[in-house]
Formats: sequence, structure tokens, C-alpha cells
Amino acid sequence: MEGTNCEYESYLAFKELGTSPEYVHIKELEKGKKKIDDYHCIFLPGGFSAGDYIRAGAIFAARLKANLLRELKKFVENGYVMAGICNGFQILIEMGFLPALNGISDEPEACLATNDSCRFECRPTLIRHEKSECKITRNIPYGKISMIPVAHAEGKIVFKDEEYAEEVNEKQVVFRYVDDKGNLAGYPWNPNGSYGNIAGICNDEGNILGMMPHPERAFHEWQQPDWKSNDGKEIFEGIVKYIEEKW
Repeated sequence: MEGTNCEYESYLAFKELGTSPEYVHIKELEKGKKKIDDYHCIFLPGGFSAGDYIRAGAIFAARLKANLLRELKKFVENGYVMAGICNGFQILIEMGFLPALNGISDEPEACLATNDSCRFECRPTLIRHEKSECKITRNIPYGKISMIPVAHAEGKIVFKDEEYAEEVNEKQVVFRYVDDKGNLAGYPWNPNGSYGNIAGICNDEGNILGMMPHPERAFHEWQQPDWKSNDGKEIFEGIVKYIEEKW
């Protein structure tokens, strides 16, 4: 889709782990040149698809729903992986594939709104792995704090109502923004003002993951300011491990 970015870094991350990733343009799926059920994972990268007009990810999501909704629902129901990073997360929210607390929704049940700072936040963040239904991050110890950068202007997750927000907050949060001591904290630790310091969530079945931080930008040690950690690699390793174990 026009306006995505980081697809090359994501491609290289999967390739380095011994898989056979492919670039697939939305038009190839719409025209039947490639089929969704030929893959084990759909990975939606970051960026500014369709210029983020209307809302971030809204146009990309509308095209997927209009032309590929049935195939995508079947893909998820069969246990395959969908992951969305930054703009990809925004797309999954707009499609109703996340939070999907009670299954995929026809209408969005949450929104990734403008950061409280009203600025584009592009910098490292610390996120804590939470115990959740997510099946593709089980390789990461619960409570581990990872350094993974963000790069977004619209990353503040808000929900349709307080009751729904609390239920998602209790069951489906995969990552939360924390300070250097591992505690929930406000800005700048929480870069956008997200409800419950949420940095990433999964669906009720645990095979769809959406997160704002960019793991592909923290895959190698040399991508990090301390030149030591490569925490983003674990996200890709978890996806591959889940697929290997299931198939």
C-alpha cells in the first residue's frame, strides 16, 4: 500500500530467522495474483498508508474490508498470525480485528488518537511484557522490560467506553509503557497518553498482535543507543516459533 515504511527491515528480520518472507502488495491480493491462504503470517508494517487521510490506517483498512474481509477472517479463524506495527496496528484497529474482545467486530471498538503531546514522537521507549492471551509472545518472559523505539503522531489508544476499556486492559494487553524502574508512568515514558499505558494488545484468541513500538528497528544491537540490546528480535522469534509449533 502506498505510504508504508519499514517493510524492508521487517522482511530482513524474518529472513534472518530462516523463513521465506515475501512482499505482497494489496493490489496483488485484490486482483487474485496472490492468495492470503498461501501464507502463515500477515505482517502489516508501519508508515503512513494513503497519507493517513481521514484517520491513520483508515483507508487501508477500508480497502481490506471491502475486498478481502472474508479471506482475512478465515485466515485468523484458522489460527494463522496477523501482526501490525504502528500504522499496521492502526489498520487492525480500524478493521475491527483488534481488540476483538468478543470476536472480530464490524465497526472499530477503539481508536489510535493523536498523541497528548500533539507531536510526532520518534525515540526509544521502554515496554513491559504483560501476561495475556497472546500466543506469539510466549517466548518473552512476563515482566521483561524491553527497549523498542516508537515513531508516531497518532498512538494514543482510546476505547468505545470505560467498561470495554477495562475488560481489554485486564485480558488483552501485551505490552505497557513503563519508566526505567518498570513502573507505569506518564510522559515522556508513555509517549502518547494511551489508556493504561498500553503499547500493544492482542485479540481474544491471541493470534493477532498490534503494537505501536517498532521491533524491526531494534532487531540488531547496533540499532540501539546502548549498542547492547536487541529486544525487537524476540517479537519476530515469537511469531516464527508459534508458526513452527502449530504447523
